[in-house]
Parts: sequence; structure tokens; C-alpha cells
Amino acid sequence: MCLVLPPNSFIILRRAILSYKPDRLLKPTNSARLRADNHLFGCASNNSMNQPLPNIYRVFRWLVRGLLTLFFREIRCRGADRVDIGSGGLVIAWHPNGLIDPALIFSFFPGRIVFGARHGLFEWPLLGRLFRAIGTVPIYRASDDSNQSRSERYHANQESLDALATEIASGSFSALFPEGLSHDQPHLSQIKTGAARLYLRALSISDSGNATPVIIPVGLFYDAKNIFRSRALVLFHDPIEIPEELLSVAVTSGDKSRERERIDELTRLIKDSLAEASRVTENWELHELMHRTRKLVRAERAFRADEQLKRPDIEEFEAGFSRVWYAYQVRNKDAKHKTDLLIEKISNYDKRLRSAGLEDHELSEKSQLMSVTWITLVIAQLFMLYIFLPPILIVGYVINIVPYFVIHLVDQRYSKAEKDGASIKLMVGSVIFPVFWMGTGLLAVFTRYQLSSVFPNIPVSPGFTFWITILFAVVGGFLALRYTELSKDLIRSVKIRLTKTRRRAIVQDLRKSRSDIFDELMEMSTDLNLPGFVIESGRVSTSEPDVS
Repeated sequence: MCLVLPPNSFIILRRAILSYKPDRLLKPTNSARLRADNHLFGCASNNSMNQPLPNIYRVFRWLVRGLLTLFFREIRCRGADRVDIGSGGLVIAWHPNGLIDPALIFSFFPGRIVFGARHGLFEWPLLGRLFRAIGTVPIYRASDDSNQSRSERYHANQESLDALATEIASGSFSALFPEGLSHDQPHLSQIKTGAARLYLRALSISDSGNATPVIIPVGLFYDAKNIFRSRALVLFHDPIEIPEELLSVAVTSGDKSRERERIDELTRLIKDSLAEASRVTENWELHELMHRTRKLVRAERAFRADEQLKRPDIEEFEAGFSRVWYAYQVRNKDAKHKTDLLIEKISNYDKRLRSAGLEDHELSEKSQLMSVTWITLVIAQLFMLYIFLPPILIVGYVINIVPYFVIHLVDQRYSKAEKDGASIKLMVGSVIFPVFWMGTGLLAVFTRYQLSSVFPNIPVSPGFTFWITILFAVVGGFLALRYTELSKDLIRSVKIRLTKTRRRAIVQDLRKSRSDIFDELMEMSTDLNLPGFVIESGRVSTSEPDVS
């Protein structure tokens, strides 16, 4: 996927950040361009954008999206057509991946969105300037440790919420993470009341002639959140259905108990909506078993349909998990004993499969260790990987290996938890790689001048030397990455064939276990209206297949 920034993007960004003024955000820009860009990720809205995007916002969004596209192998977005830009409201999401979470929402929300961010982030030199430039509001939480008194902290927190509430009341969208802090759990951490208080405050100051603000839950999904070249999905859900009694602003002034009840009720509603939008599980063991079940069902369906499926994209990844998750939620209530027994069978199957070093779909793959076709393909791959490509990749490895290890060391030093990894890698990598590439280019120019004294007829200009070195660094780095992936795939292919040849009895037993578990799963889910659509090949789709 290729992103092309406008020619003057960096000039606009630099000038806007260094000479930022509030009225600069009112300058109209071409909003149709953003809608076209969102189509690349399957995230275009059907709404016409009634708010023009300012230059600084548009360019910064391009830059953030570009960095995310470099970090993630695949980013998908779904459900933006559910967002009514004209209504204004609050966007909420769970918070499993540090700064990556707001970056994804910022990049793919179909309109301008105002974030509230922990006030400490504004103290970071560059990040603070960028946050202010795009209109981010610093959030002072009443629970934060501070030298201020409790009343002073509460007052600062109230002013933060009032600033965001004013944006919502005027028809804009604000975003908030109700958990407050990012975390590494597969379930929600404690939901703070800030989101509910913010929404009710915006409702109380909204003009009666405007559309009622909405609350939109967003699901954020990662297949390996802190790993470079992993995948991400942004899923916008329908607005929360808020009971009429909570929407009523006719609350007696000074009735603190009723106000507190409304806040608590709305907070519970937000918690339930986020739990469903994020497909939360009680613990990581259960979460992994949900994914094991997803892969088991997909592999067995494909085997019975005599299909060889490719790796699922991130949308099918989430859709398959949603079906298993939904079925588990229902059956764990109305048939808990039977569900527990099935979970135990899946757990035992999972342990045996891991012990064999195989995945579900690999049990079904037809393979002969010494087939002529396979040996020919392996020889061709060996030639490409270990004879033809390495000379081309030397430049890529030499130039990129140092910044790679520097990023790794910074990550090891400053990542306090897994949820910090992707944020640190993205921020540090976006600086250190370009700097190192430019430094290598300057070194190449210097070397060229040194060689000119020995070879005075060298025709290459300094500018050409500089840019061609950077080009080799970028392209070589990409090829080195692909080379590593292809090497792993080749080694994996050989290992699987050896395992299936040596341990045929175990493989056959695992196939039978998979088939039996599949039949039980189908029996338990017969009368359930599961999300998504199953295609004959075994894939799961979010849209109904065309049968014409």
C-alpha cells in the first residue's frame, strides 16, 4: 500500500506547529480528499463532511497514517458509514496499545475529532506541540498524584471535561478512553466515570435545536500488538442506545444524588458496550482458546470443502473470533457444564497440537516430503534466498542493522509493559531510521570525494550519490525484511513436512480430535444467530456472500 503526501506537507506541518494559533484551525481545506483516502482502508463514510479539515490537521493525519502503515503489515477499518458526522458526540474505545490506539482512531475517523490526553504527555517537547496544534485537550484527572490539593485537582479535571464538552455540544466529536490508562489485559480495566460525566455535561449545554450527541464505541483489534509488521483493525459500532431518562436534562438543580445515579447508570452502559465492542475475555488462557477454536473451525470447514485457504486477513480474523466469542457468551450461561467440558477438550487438543509444533490448517495440508514438484520449488527458493538475493541485501542489512538494534535497546529499556512496545518502536523508528539513512548518504558523499583524488574521472555528482545511497538503504531494508520472512517460511515448510512424515499417527489422531470437536461445536451453535457469514470454503465474511 502506498501513501503519497502532498508536496508541501512537511512545510505546512513545520510552519503550523512552530507558529500555531487557534484561528489557524478554521482555515478550510479539501475534505473530499480525505474521503477518497479512507476508501483505501475500507473506512469511507457515507456522510458528507460538514466540517472542513484544517491544513495542519490534514497533514498531521497523513503523517500519522503513513507511520502506522509502515509499522503494520495490514490495517483495516470497518463501520465508518455508521458515523453521522452531523450529530456530534463522544467516541470511546478500550485502551490496549498505548499511543497506537488514539493514532488509529485519529487516522480513520471520518471527520475531525478532538482528543483528550493525559496532561503529562503535553510535557514531551515535540509531542506536546503536535497535540496543541491539532486541538488536543489536556486531561487533569482528579485521581492523579500531584502537589495540588484535592479540590484543585478536581477543579482542573472539571475544566478539562468542560473544554471537551463544549466541542461535543457545538456538533464536533471528542474521543476518550474510559479506562484512563492503557493496559495489557484481555479484559477492560476499571471504567472511570469521566466519559459519562463528559457526555452528560455536553448534553446539558447543547442547543435544543441541534441533533442529540451520540456515543460511538470503537473496537480495536491487533493480532500481535507490539510486533513490527503485524495487523490492526478499527471497527466503528452503532451508537449506544441511551435510555430516554438518561437523556433528559430536566434534572433538579442541586440534586446530587440523582446526578450521581445518572452518571453511574451511563458508566455501566458504556462498560457493557465496550466489553461487547472489544470482545473481552476473563483471562489470556480463555482468550487464546477462543482463537484456537476459531482456527480449528476454519481449518475443518476448509478440509471438508476440499479447499486450501490462505492466511485470513485481519477482518476475517476478528469476524471468526466474534462468532466463537458470541457463542461462548451464550452457551456459558444456558449450558455451562457442557461448555466447560468442550473447553477442556479444546484445551487438551491445543496442548497436543503445540507439542507437535503444528497449526490447525497444517494438519490438513497434503504434502509428500520427497515429491519432485516440492523438491524443485525448494531448490528454486534456496537459489533465490541464499545465492541470488544476498548480494543485493548486503547494503540493506549493513545500513539498517544498527538503527534496528538501537530501537530494540530503547524498547527494552523504556517499555514498562507490552502495551508500550509499539508506541516506542514507532516513535523512535520514525526518527532514527531517516537520520541514519541521511547520515549514511553523507558518508557516501564524503567517500566519493576521497575517491575522487584517486579516480578523478568519477562522473557521479554528490547529490546523486546522496540520494541513491538513501534509496538503496530504504529498498535494501525492505528486501532484507522480506528475505527474513521468506527464509522463515521455507524453514517452516521443511519442518512441517518432516513432522508429518515422522509422526503420522499423532497427526491422524489430531485430525480425528479436530473433527470430533468441530461436530460438537456445530451442534451447540445450531440455533444461534452468530455474527458474520460462513462461506462454503470455510472463510468467514462480514458481508453476505453473493449467491447469484
